[in-house]
Amino acid sequence: MTALLEACRLVKHFRGVKAVDGLDLAIPTGCCFGLLGPNGAGKTTTVELLEGIQEPTRGVIRYRGERLGARFRQDIGIMFQSTALQDFITVRENLRMFGSLYRHTLPVEQLIEDCALGGFIDRDSRKLSGGQRQRLLLAIALVNDPELIFLDEPTTGLDPQARRNFWELVQRIKARGKTLLLTTHYMEEAYHLCDEVAIMDHGRIIAQGTPRELLAAHFDDVVLQLPQADFSNPPLSPALTVIRNRDSVEILTRDVNAAIEELLAHHISLRRLQIRPRTLEDLFLELTGRELRT
Repeated sequence: MTALLEACRLVKHFRGVKAVDGLDLAIPTGCCFGLLGPNGAGKTTTVELLEGIQEPTRGVIRYRGERLGARFRQDIGIMFQSTALQDFITVRENLRMFGSLYRHTLPVEQLIEDCALGGFIDRDSRKLSGGQRQRLLLAIALVNDPELIFLDEPTTGLDPQARRNFWELVQRIKARGKTLLLTTHYMEEAYHLCDEVAIMDHGRIIAQGTPRELLAAHFDDVVLQLPQADFSNPPLSPALTVIRNRDSVEILTRDVNAAIEELLAHHISLRRLQIRPRTLEDLFLELTGRELRT
């Protein structure tokens, strides 16, 4: 696919700290591209550079082969992690106000339908639930019918139902041929929505590809999970890797049958055993570590 947005050898310094370190990135037209990384990895800075909010210390960003300019600003929509809305006006009035900033806009009625705003379109924006507010912010990002949409952790703080509903909205937008750049800390969300993901750490991309490609390239095992209380710390064979979490134990193995036979031989109860494939969260922790980032 043709790249809609490209970054070449991108560098950004902040008071002697290299937040972005020689990053190369190409976002194809019509895909949902996920940018993942732990706190302090340079993810937020990278997104702000790609949005044109910050200027790089070195490197070039191109949209449709051109440096960022007036065309880029009219062609993009941004759903920020946090957006201040005007008090004492309705959802409909917010859409009209933001639409007045652009030469070309979508009809308000289409935004209402696309983002499922009909049930609260004339409600004061101060009285929206978390999920309703996020749907309004998505509609604001779409008000100018953008070709490229930035979604910065759009479902943070939403309950599971609201998050799933939001995913459906994003899928509908993507089906219209739009290009999306998504940042999220929810690995399930990235797996569900993204055609391609890039994992950042220390200002660089350390892995990139489709979620399935990345999992296949890094893992050839599965995870057996048991509650900590059911695991009596037996002397397991070196073929099994044991990871202890606070409340559970994870056993990594390429041979499920052999692993289960060994657990049974040590009289470990399998009543609460769970077996799962590797996930993007496993890959994220494998590549960036398990220590807490601040």
